[in-house]
Amino acid sequence: MQIDKLRGEQLDQLFDAILSLDTREECYQFFDDIATMSEIQSLSQRLQVAKMLTEGKTYSAIEQETKASTATISRVRRCINYGSDGYNLVLERLDVKEN
Repeated sequence: MQIDKLRGEQLDQLFDAILSLDTREECYQFFDDIATMSEIQSLSQRLQVAKMLTEGKTYSAIEQETKASTATISRVRRCINYGSDGYNLVLERLDVKEN
């Protein structure tokens, strides 16, 4: 499984750090320090692309709204269809939280 290639002490520490955050403001503070604006925007863009793909939006509509490249959209689509189910897990939880 692809996810096993990621596992390691340093990544565990990063995930534990993220899980220790309690508020959105704490997330802003942490991510401002740990990542560049471009890195944060890329992650945010991918999540938005995943959301739009699961809503059935077309590549053209997604590209226009998010400014994501077709390569990024395709990569996200591949992850949704054949990945570790992380996008679906998060999107389902966000949907429940919103409703």
